[in-house]
Amino acid sequence: MQLKLGIVGLPNVGKSTLFNALTKKSVPAENYPFCTIDPSVGIVPVPDKRLAKLSELSKSAKTIPAIIEFVDIAGLVKGASQGEGLGNKFLSHIREVDAIIEVVRIFKDDKIIHVHNEISPMSDIGVVNLELILADEETVTKRLSNLVKDVKALKKDAIFEDDVLKKVLEVLKRGELVSTLNLNEKEKTIIKSLNLLTSKPILYCLNSSELSENKVGDISPKIPGVFVTVDPIFEKGFDDLIKKGYELLNLITYFTTGEDESRAWTIERGSTAPVAGQAIHTDFRDKFIRAEVIHCDDLLKASSYAIAREKGFVRTEGKNYIVKDGDVIEFKI
Repeated sequence: MQLKLGIVGLPNVGKSTLFNALTKKSVPAENYPFCTIDPSVGIVPVPDKRLAKLSELSKSAKTIPAIIEFVDIAGLVKGASQGEGLGNKFLSHIREVDAIIEVVRIFKDDKIIHVHNEISPMSDIGVVNLELILADEETVTKRLSNLVKDVKALKKDAIFEDDVLKKVLEVLKRGELVSTLNLNEKEKTIIKSLNLLTSKPILYCLNSSELSENKVGDISPKIPGVFVTVDPIFEKGFDDLIKKGYELLNLITYFTTGEDESRAWTIERGSTAPVAGQAIHTDFRDKFIRAEVIHCDDLLKASSYAIAREKGFVRTEGKNYIVKDGDVIEFKI
């Protein structure tokens, strides 16, 4: 499973610098707005000490980590929802990712211009989120207008969707994100079909840039969601960023291990064993019989599969088993 995290924010807050450091992939990071026009994509390994230990235990020839995909998206400016800057193009790029890493500048440096000529992290967050909200408001309003005819014809599905979208529109008009709405599964299906920007989970990434002598005061209590602090120059906070991004996408890791390779596999939290097996090959889903499962902590504690079996740590699970983060699995078909 390969889901995308989009790196967004105002121009000159350190998005491309962060992306470059994360991926070691060369993209423009010059000191001026709109230097990044097309999104760049980089694949980043998910740090996991458990995998290295399993590889050592199995004396594996190869060690293959789980990965996460980062997309570097050009700067978003006030008025982007109305086409300002390169707004429409940027918003379409954000629409294509599964979650948002919103980079926020919290350092002062006269050598690096700020698009608003002042360092105000909460104001920057407000500008970016408002543009996402306004874009969603336009999407929802357009869809509501397309439903009018079917609603008047008393079509049940249209009436239900109309009710849901009016609830969403009310939230957007209050300046709130759709992700703050408490929706049931049926309502979420309606929202998912519109791919709304503010329905995507957001991780706020505070760029501290330790090269700067001037720091903005502690704003963490004001951040409207989950956040991490990073320094892309000295590559600090990256492990925390990657792990929280992984969690933001509701992903967990299970492992396979042996002499040929030890490998981390990415699945959505709550996946059954056959669905988890699909990450390796569709046969493990379609022809699933059973799975031998042991948690990595128990396998490492036992120091070998043979001892783990003697101690009863290895168990057989069926197709309804919900895979846990850290499980080591051998599928039987």
